[in-house]
Amino acid sequence: MLPGTDAEERSAASGAPAASGKDGRRHCRRCLLRETDREGYFKNLYAYIDGLEEEIRAAEPVYRDRLDCCRQCDLLWDGMCRACGCFVELRAAVGTNRCPYGNW
Repeated sequence: MLPGTDAEERSAASGAPAASGKDGRRHCRRCLLRETDREGYFKNLYAYIDGLEEEIRAAEPVYRDRLDCCRQCDLLWDGMCRACGCFVELRAAVGTNRCPYGNW
């Protein structure tokens, strides 16, 4: 959300839907990353990973190995794969996922 701007007002003005978070605040679903609270955005990303069901989650050693591989890749930029656009931590967290470029 933009500081000092109500998400509901922005949503109504832009036609974008807003959703309520656990804290009761309204969050715009169509904001660009530059318009979001970066810390809150990444908290949400990590909460999603933590909430994955055990049967679909990659084992911790596999997850760490995948992230180590991504750290060494020239395509990693700010947590995203510049080739496919995924957030590598999300892709690596699901056991059945694979690197689209065969790196893991």
